[in-house]
Amino acid sequence: QVQLVESGGGLVQAGGSLRLSCAASGSIFSINNMGWYRQGPGLQRELVALITSGESTIYADSVKGRFTISRANAKNTVYLQMNSLKPEDTDVYYCKAIVRTSGYATYEYQYWGQGTQVTVSS
Repeated sequence: QVQLVESGGGLVQAGGSLRLSCAASGSIFSINNMGWYRQGPGLQRELVALITSGESTIYADSVKGRFTISRANAKNTVYLQMNSLKPEDTDVYYCKAIVRTSGYATYEYQYWGQGTQVTVSS
């Protein structure tokens, strides 16, 4: 079993910054893609940023130039540095990891964190 634990959410004024962290633990052989998603009430979860095992990155158009995703492989951790925050960035943020749990099989499993609230006041 694999657990993802997020931290770093909170309340910030518009124009401010927050840094989210997500640490994976448990039966981990290797981690492929890691990503951050967000979801508002009654809305679908949407991709914010993704980083591959080779550290290629993808960003939603709405956060390009303001958010930066990074990872620390030795710590099985992914980060999201969020700058120039806007009220429309207010959401619950979730991390996701694609994990290979065994060296004897190539199956990969998708795991989600519990979510962390980010609130940006105007």
